[in-house]
Amino acid sequence: MSRLGRFIGIAVIGLGIAAMAMGVAFVVEGQSKANYIKEQMRAEQVTTAILGIEGADPNNLIDSAAEAEKVANKVKEHRLRIAPTYSDLMALSPSGKYDPAIPEHLKYSQAMNLENYLYLGVASLGLTTVTIVSGIFMMVTGLGLSLIGFAVQRLAKRLPATA
Repeated sequence: MSRLGRFIGIAVIGLGIAAMAMGVAFVVEGQSKANYIKEQMRAEQVTTAILGIEGADPNNLIDSAAEAEKVANKVKEHRLRIAPTYSDLMALSPSGKYDPAIPEHLKYSQAMNLENYLYLGVASLGLTTVTIVSGIFMMVTGLGLSLIGFAVQRLAKRLPATA
C-alpha cells in the first residue's frame, strides 16, 4: 500500500501543480487581454459626454464594460430614431438600397459601427473576466490537489506495506 500510496500522492501533487500553472496562465492572459482592450478603447477617445448623456465628464474616456454598454445602448437609441429597422432605413432610399449619399443612411451605418464596437468591447471584457476567474479557480483547485497529495503521501509512509 505504501508504494501505491506514494505513487498516488505524487500523481495528485503533479496534477495540482499543473492546475496551478494553468491557472496562472489563465489569469495572466486574461488580464493582459483586458488591459489591451481597455487601452484600445481609450485610444478611440470616446466619452459619454459626446453622446449627450447628462452629468457625463467630458474627460472620462470609455474604458470599462459598464461604460461601454451604457454608451452603446444610447447609440442604439439614437440609431433607432433614424429608422426602427434596417428595412425601414432602406425604405428611405428611392432605389431601396443602401446609399451613403443619403445622410440618414450614413448616420445609421456610423451609429451601427460604433454600437457594434462598443458591444464587442463589453463582450470581450466579459470574456476576460471569465478567463481570470477560471484561472483563480484552477489555482485554488491546484493548491487543494497538492495538499491532498501531500496528505496521501504522509499516510502512505505511516501505513505498513501489504503483501
